[in-house]
Amino acid sequence: MKGASTLTRFYAVFTLLLLMISGQSSADFPDFTELVEQNHKSVVNISTSSATGTSDSGSNTMPEFDNSPFGEFFRKFLEQQQNAPGAPEAQEQQFDSDSLGSGFIISDDGFVLTNNHVIDGADEIIVRLHDRRQYVAELIGKDKRSDVAVLKIDATDLPAARIGQSSSLKVGEWVLAIGSPFGFDFSVTAGIVSATGRSLPRENYVPFIQTDVAINPGNSGGPLFNLAGEVVGINSQIYSRTGGFMGLSFSIPIEMAMDIADQLKETGTVSRGWLGVIIQEVTRELAESFSMRTAHGALISRILPDSPAADSDLKVGDIIVEFNGSYVDKSSALPPLVGQVRAGGTAKVDVIREGEMVTLDVLIGELPGAQELAQNRSAPTSKVSNKLGIEVVPLDDETRANMESGGVEVKAVASGPGKDAGIRVGDILTMIDNTHVENVDDFEKAMEAVESGSSIAVLVQREQGPIFIALTID
Repeated sequence: MKGASTLTRFYAVFTLLLLMISGQSSADFPDFTELVEQNHKSVVNISTSSATGTSDSGSNTMPEFDNSPFGEFFRKFLEQQQNAPGAPEAQEQQFDSDSLGSGFIISDDGFVLTNNHVIDGADEIIVRLHDRRQYVAELIGKDKRSDVAVLKIDATDLPAARIGQSSSLKVGEWVLAIGSPFGFDFSVTAGIVSATGRSLPRENYVPFIQTDVAINPGNSGGPLFNLAGEVVGINSQIYSRTGGFMGLSFSIPIEMAMDIADQLKETGTVSRGWLGVIIQEVTRELAESFSMRTAHGALISRILPDSPAADSDLKVGDIIVEFNGSYVDKSSALPPLVGQVRAGGTAKVDVIREGEMVTLDVLIGELPGAQELAQNRSAPTSKVSNKLGIEVVPLDDETRANMESGGVEVKAVASGPGKDAGIRVGDILTMIDNTHVENVDDFEKAMEAVESGSSIAVLVQREQGPIFIALTID
């Protein structure tokens, strides 16, 4: 009986614990109903059209679903909508509807924020409100680099969204999106913040908010809300191998979007800060060669000519670890920080130079256009053998004319530290252990100064750009 009594008490305690855990988790799980009720009116549906010829006005534009398991479902849905009582009859039109997206109202006098890719190339932009009112919108301005666009509709007393701060977001925090995925107006999805400050390929100037909120085509341009009902981002991109949601969604931080919106409203253009440096990640090996305890920061491997950096005290080999008071953990964190500074402003830059911390004041320039930015990118012939296990020769006249600060060309790579570190034939060496190499004589002197057993960094120029390589001298 004693054993039975003990077992009974155990089950009672276990059941009580389960009830407590169940009640606690239920209480902690957010209720989004009030948030949606108070904020959904600020969200709008955006459709665009282009003057490409004639079309049926009764055909709603949706993405192609031929290869989707939901294709048949969406086709039937559209047919039902077109055949419903009161649906407009098909007739000749001058516009073909091209895309569907979302947006949100940022002022009660009709300014709307959305993505550039939602309205790009459109001849007509239609904004539909929650109460089904429709307006032809005026494009105030757009910015391709950040994927932000500002629209204006002729309406007043509109329900504007409350703007929050993405900088206060924490990983794991609940967030919610409202938009029109696949044309289904005012759909609500929720999730958590997966990461902040994400840098995506070809998107160097936007520190994206990564979430697992379900975002699909049509959600683009819609708002990302925090639990306080404040907009903290613009839903912009997804990572997908199928074209559908796979748990990786990316939103533009609202502070950046609002700053761009203000500039577009004021001048129609966006001014971004520009430093004019080529940077790379600081690896563990490079950190050791630069006498750093931890690998962090952005390593300057090249300074572009006629750039703000060229007119400053920054040097190749400097490692930027702090910019205007913001810690630079990875090299990808630097471009957004620089871009936030208006051209003509001064930034305080902390760099590690030859193992010492140096603080510099740098005058920031304006980021050139893509084409302009792309454009900014005879001697003895004896060979030299050295501690790196490589042979170098002087640069030919044509190569030297294209180089900013001389160098020597790697002609052969034998077994040794150079080969182990990845130095290749054709590389142009321009710096060894913080010493600039203009010619073969400079190279020989740098080799004589290198001690056996030391870790050094070598700067080489390749077709794709300059890169530091860390190696250890045997």
